[in-house]
Amino acid sequence: MAARAISLAARLQALGARGERAALIFSPGLDFMVAMLGCMLSGVIAVPMALPRRDASRDQADAIIANCAPRFVLTTKKDATALLAPRLASRPQWQACRSIEIDDGQDEGPVADFAPSPGDIAFLQYTSGSTSSPKGVIVSQTNLLANLSMMRKSFGTSSDSRFACWVPLFHDMGLPLNALHALSAGAACILMAPLSFMQRPLAWLKVIADQRVDIAGCPNFGYDHCADYVQTRPPESLDLSSWRVAFNGAEPIRSATLDRFAAAFAPYGFDRRALFPCYGMAEATVIISGKTDRSGPAVQCRRGDSTLVSSGSAFDGEEVAIVEPATCTRLAAGAEGEIWARGPHIASGYWANAEATAAIFDARIAGEDGGWLRTGDLGFLDAAGELFVTGRLKDLIIVRGQNYYPQDIELSVQECHRAFHHQLGAAFTAPVGRTEQAVVVVQEVARRLRHLASDNHLETAAREAVANDHGLAVHKVVVVPPGTVPRRTSGKVQRSKARVLWLAGALTPAGEETGRRIETAPMSR
Repeated sequence: MAARAISLAARLQALGARGERAALIFSPGLDFMVAMLGCMLSGVIAVPMALPRRDASRDQADAIIANCAPRFVLTTKKDATALLAPRLASRPQWQACRSIEIDDGQDEGPVADFAPSPGDIAFLQYTSGSTSSPKGVIVSQTNLLANLSMMRKSFGTSSDSRFACWVPLFHDMGLPLNALHALSAGAACILMAPLSFMQRPLAWLKVIADQRVDIAGCPNFGYDHCADYVQTRPPESLDLSSWRVAFNGAEPIRSATLDRFAAAFAPYGFDRRALFPCYGMAEATVIISGKTDRSGPAVQCRRGDSTLVSSGSAFDGEEVAIVEPATCTRLAAGAEGEIWARGPHIASGYWANAEATAAIFDARIAGEDGGWLRTGDLGFLDAAGELFVTGRLKDLIIVRGQNYYPQDIELSVQECHRAFHHQLGAAFTAPVGRTEQAVVVVQEVARRLRHLASDNHLETAAREAVANDHGLAVHKVVVVPPGTVPRRTSGKVQRSKARVLWLAGALTPAGEETGRRIETAPMSR
């Protein structure tokens, strides 16, 4: 891989590409890392992207290309022929790009010495664009090195560490948290295709066992997927005793998921103390907080009817504050507000988006200095500095002045009937009448359990569960087939997009299933 990356860097240098942008379009695998390292060695700004296979990802790819205007598109010969050639010829935003096939056998010789300066841009990490156009987070060399240092210290990473990663490398959990994290420590990183994990999650666990992996993780839904799978297909042998950091992030972390996973795999040597909840976002390179004490289980606390899981505490060299979003005043321990962060790992802004950069990356706490990142997430810090993430500010459901978290409503629905269990759902508000906002729940039903109840029965069960758990009336419950609720490939629900689809009448009820599926957007925070 190193030799191929050096050869690519030499080709890019020969083209005078330093400081230019290059879109990386790849299937999973080492080719992506060859392109990434080739860009870094030559001073080219890498733009990680997913292969534009479907309508949703094609639209996103077009938006990214239009925003950052790369000079090059790096990919493999196979993907260039099958996917990119038509786009380079027919889409205006792609026509200025030169396609470079990294596996065409060309060798430009040794690469010239290149030492990036701290302010140089390492790569642009694009957000999903689920509610707006994709935004390219500008990750500098300083940002990257600072966050990698935080991760190595918190995870206890060394050159003896071994990672196992199935998360796509165009996602911040895949690239900086897994691949670049391992590379910075001189550790090994075993890459898997995301589809392999989705079809057979035990394949990931087998890699962890067979290769004696000590650091591996994924979003919360991945742990649920493993626990579900092992119930019906228990492995004959599996030794997970080497796994000491099982990080969990990129979406709300559920206490029940941690309990289920730990219980399901304890017979296979998994130590509950390895559970490592963390919190982050592309705007902070990747990670903002994480578990710093690996001698005990993840910290949890009760709030109302919910058990919340701590996402750890701030790392050395950064600050995390809880701020009242309307007045921008700092809140005391235990009080809930918007999570703000500040430190050397926080990016400088969004590419070619000055307005969003000013609003998000240069916030000021009243009476204090500025330079804070507004995460848009809600949470609180306890007296010990543990961060508890409670929801997304833009997803907060407000009915008659009362706040409700959509994930709590969704959980109540999913637990009210076997046919809903572990299926995806989205809760949001929609206008009813001239001024009223009412709650709508879109909930997937398992195909193999569809026969257990009619849609009317399931809708009634969902309404009763939300009323009993939250004292809240649901205006409409829409029972839909699996694959209907829009989500990112991290598994995170796109509630705003679900709301748009419902208002447009674009959701097909399970009773009228036609096989149509809503496209899943490329994985992002």
